[in-house]
Amino acid sequence: MLRLHRLLVVALLLGGVGHAHAQTERDNHAAAVAPVHAVVPSLSYTRYVLPNGLTLVVHEDHKAPVVAVSVWYHVGSKNEPATRSGFAHLFEHLMFQGSENHNDEYFRPFELAGATDQNGTTWLDRTNYFQTVPSTAVDMALWMESDRMGHLLGAIGQAQIDEQRGVVQNEKRQGENQPYGRVFTVLQANAFPANHPYHHTTIGSMTDLNAAALDDVKNWFREYYGAANATVVLAGDITPEQAREKVLRHFGDIGPGPRLSRPRPWTAARTEATRANMPDKVPQTRIYREWNAPGLTDADATQIALAATVLGGGKTSRLYQRLVYQDQLADSVNMSVMPFELASMVMLQVSVRKGADPAKVEAALDDELRKFLAAGPDADELARARTGARADFIRGIEKVGGFGGKATVLAEGQVYRNNPVAYLQDFAVMNAATPQSVRAAAQRWLGQGDFTLVVEPGSDAAASDAAYARLQTGLSAAAGSSAPKADAAAHWSVVASSVARKSGVPGVARFPNLDFPALQRATLSNGIPVVLAARHAVPVVNVELMFRGGYASDPAAAKPGR
Repeated sequence: MLRLHRLLVVALLLGGVGHAHAQTERDNHAAAVAPVHAVVPSLSYTRYVLPNGLTLVVHEDHKAPVVAVSVWYHVGSKNEPATRSGFAHLFEHLMFQGSENHNDEYFRPFELAGATDQNGTTWLDRTNYFQTVPSTAVDMALWMESDRMGHLLGAIGQAQIDEQRGVVQNEKRQGENQPYGRVFTVLQANAFPANHPYHHTTIGSMTDLNAAALDDVKNWFREYYGAANATVVLAGDITPEQAREKVLRHFGDIGPGPRLSRPRPWTAARTEATRANMPDKVPQTRIYREWNAPGLTDADATQIALAATVLGGGKTSRLYQRLVYQDQLADSVNMSVMPFELASMVMLQVSVRKGADPAKVEAALDDELRKFLAAGPDADELARARTGARADFIRGIEKVGGFGGKATVLAEGQVYRNNPVAYLQDFAVMNAATPQSVRAAAQRWLGQGDFTLVVEPGSDAAASDAAYARLQTGLSAAAGSSAPKADAAAHWSVVASSVARKSGVPGVARFPNLDFPALQRATLSNGIPVVLAARHAVPVVNVELMFRGGYASDPAAAKPGR
């Protein structure tokens, strides 16, 4: 018999704060009461616009002595000119090559300071750079971010471009050489017309990457990396007053950049169903289907996200139940929405079970879609979809930085909607959604046309390459686009900085002390000890039940694993 020692550890993270609005150069957003706040926490924040147009968003979270430093530029692959696809991502790589006052790899000072969650990413609508640092290293992080925003071009030459061009092209090869690695390029090219900003992928083409020149780099930097096109978010162990002083001191002397014109939303809604087959070196047949939907600022994007969850958002979804469990035609099913600024992509993926007829899979798939478009979800399905979305969001904002943390949430809202807590609007739409409203949105966007791609196992590399070359050309140009819209005219100015750039990166001489929550202890009537660590930042309860016993406690004669 095993000797058991049971310990129940409970961590409570309860509460949240509300939101109110007061518009000045400094916007304070703190507690207020509204029904949506019962669904998800409202993140308090303070927003400043500096004299040079840079937007600063600050969120206080003192549960740990760290600060997420996130810098977002409102530029992505959609802004790339013809024959320069992949350039936004290439430039992101160049931002890690050092700057005029730091002739070294960008990561080195952060490694010495113990930074975490550090990365840079490029997507269709934005490029972001982020890291989480000890609160005593904020000045270092801001020095580094501001030096590459304001002092980059002197450190970039042909050698740096050639090096990073090779790195990006290798990323492209690695991605496309994976099983199903060519799929997204084909889907995107066949989702949007050739004259749509989303027609090409962020990674770009080899030909265009080879054509990138030093002048292209400098022009891209001058056009899109000005202060007025940037949002800085500081989330964590810092006050708004401290944050403003530090950001103004480091970034205030950087020029705003030119007035920009931006592409307008264009869903490019499909009016008919089209399809293609592509052989590839893959283990099993996969069926992909894509629909176009409105961009992330449209309420229908939220309604369609609910529909996608009900249809294919997990093992309890309709398509998973039908194709995997009931008909046993598939190994997995997934359906989700990729929301972007100009339009969204609704994506369905079905992995066909070995030996199953793909035609029967599509017939069952079409049958379930017809049922959904006719009747919509039921109330229980809708409630589960809401609960899943709420849980995922709340789990994400337990962290101040990284992917999906508080800094990301606030930056996305500010960059795309000029509202750091725009997610509250989405949850308000979600909370108010009904089976009828979800069905109506699905009928508008899932019932009018789609693109189906069937990827089949094939050993003929030449045939696979030929199919890929043909399909990645995609749709031809189409009517429906609007002329870009210019940003509102503004009169920005710079302020003198006291930062001593030539002295180099400021060192981090000390590190903050950790302040763990006080532990509360009790013992249940059955003898189980309970330890409680209370935190009230987000409405989450983590429960862990531990048993003192494992394979080390197995009797000597017992077989391993018993």
